[in-house]
Amino acid sequence: MADPRGFLTTPRQLPTRRPVDIRIQDWREVYEGFSARELEKQAGRCMDCGIPFCHNGCPLGNLIPEWNDLVYDRDWGQAIERLHATNNFPEFTGRLCPAPCEAACVLGINAEPVTIKQVEVAIVDRAWEAGWITPQPPESLSGRTVAVIGSGPAGLAAAQQLARAGHTVAVMERSDRIGGLLRYGIPEFKMEKKHLDQRLAQMTAEGVKFRPNTEVGVDITGADLRRRYDAVIVAAGATSWRELDVPGRDLEGVYQAMEYLPWANRVQEGDLHQSPIDVAGAHVVIIGGGDTGADCLGTAHRQEAASVTQLEIMPRPPEERPSSQPWPTYPMVYRTSSAHEEGGDRVFSVSTERFIGENGRLTAIELVDVELCDGAFVPMEETRRQIPADYVFLSMGFVGPERGALAEQLGLSFTARGALARHDDYSTDVEGVFVAGDAGRGQSLIVWAIAEGRAAAASVDRYLMGTTNLPSPIRASARPVTV
Repeated sequence: MADPRGFLTTPRQLPTRRPVDIRIQDWREVYEGFSARELEKQAGRCMDCGIPFCHNGCPLGNLIPEWNDLVYDRDWGQAIERLHATNNFPEFTGRLCPAPCEAACVLGINAEPVTIKQVEVAIVDRAWEAGWITPQPPESLSGRTVAVIGSGPAGLAAAQQLARAGHTVAVMERSDRIGGLLRYGIPEFKMEKKHLDQRLAQMTAEGVKFRPNTEVGVDITGADLRRRYDAVIVAAGATSWRELDVPGRDLEGVYQAMEYLPWANRVQEGDLHQSPIDVAGAHVVIIGGGDTGADCLGTAHRQEAASVTQLEIMPRPPEERPSSQPWPTYPMVYRTSSAHEEGGDRVFSVSTERFIGENGRLTAIELVDVELCDGAFVPMEETRRQIPADYVFLSMGFVGPERGALAEQLGLSFTARGALARHDDYSTDVEGVFVAGDAGRGQSLIVWAIAEGRAAAASVDRYLMGTTNLPSPIRASARPVTV
C-alpha cells in the first residue's frame, strides 16, 4: 500500500485550469502544470483495496493500484511499464476518457475518489519526456498480413498489437491524415495532436504501414483487400450521425457537429488560415448536451461567438449520485467541462421544434419546454418561444457505422441496432474478416475502443497462427458502461 493514511490525510486535488480569459485566446490544452511531488501524494490516496473495483470500472482492466503504488514510491519507470501492460495509449485515455474507474473507486463510496485519470496521464507524459517510450518492433516476422480499416483508437490499438506480434499491418484511413476522430473530432484544447503524432511515429518504427487517403470500397475494393491480406479488421467507427428531422433543417447555417469540428482542427494543422464555418460574432445554438456538444462549445468560444446556447432534451441531472445508480456504477450526474466554464447557457428539458430563416439562411429556432412522462417527452405549449440563431450544430450522437460500399463489398451484415454483426471473438461470418470498436459496439468510450482493438488483435493472431500470446481483455458481447 502506498500511504496507509493517504486517503485520510490528503484531499483530492487536480491541476488548475488556465484562466478562462487567457485560454480562450489559444487552442492549447486547458490545464496548467502539476508538480511530481503533488501527483505522488495523490497516488498515495489509493487504498490498495482487497477487491479493486476500479479494475472492473475500466474496460482495459488497468492495474491502477499497482501504478499508484509505484508513483508514490517514485518508481516512475516501472509505473509506465505497468500502465502499458493493459493500455496502448494512456496519453489519449488520460485526456479523453470520462474515467469510469474513478466512479468505481472504493474511496468514492463516502469520499472523493483517487485522481486515477490524472495519475495515468502524468505517468505517460513523464515517460515520453524521459525517453522511456521507444519502438518495440518484433524479433521476427510471421509472414502474415493484416489490413486494418480505420485509424481511430480501436484500429490503432489492434494494429500496434498485431505488429508487435510479428505480422505486417497496414492501416487504411479515408481521410488525409491518420487518427480518425482523435485527429479531426477532438479539439486541440482537449488533446494537442503532438500526443497523437508521437505515438504514430512509434508505431511506424515498429513496422505499421499507414495508408491515408484510402477509402475501402472506393480506392480499393473489398475483394482486392481480402485477396491481398490474410485477415481484415474493420474498425471504421460509428460515424453515421443522428439527424433532427424538423422543418427548416435544410437552411444554410444548420450543420452536424462533425461538419464543424474538423475544420477547426484543420486550421490548427496549418491547412487553412480560417475555418469555412467560423462563428465569430454570431449567435450559436448547440443541440445535444454530451461531450461532442461541449467540444462545439469550446470551439465556438475560441472563434469568438457573440453567444452560445447548448440545448438538451433530457432533464438536468442531479448534483450527486442518485440512489438508482449506486456505487460502483457510473452515475449520471451534472458535470461541468472546461468549455462550460468558459461561458454560454445550458438549457435542459427543451425540444427544438423548427428552424426559422430568411432567404434560405437560418435566423432563429423555435423551442418548447418538455416534461418526461412515461418515457415520452410532452411539450408544454405555454413555453413555446424563439431564440436568435445564426448557426446550429447538431451533436446528438451517432447511430452506427455507415451503410455503403465498405460493408457491401466485404459481405458484412448489420444487427438490429445498426452495428456490424460479429461473434464474441470479433470474427464475422466472412472468413478472415473481424470487426472492432464502435463499428461493432455502437457509439461508446475511447477505453472500450482500445480494449476492443486489443481483444480483436488477439483473435486475429489466433486465427492466423493457431495460438496467441496477446492479451484479450474482453469479449465482443460485453456491454459498455453507459456515459
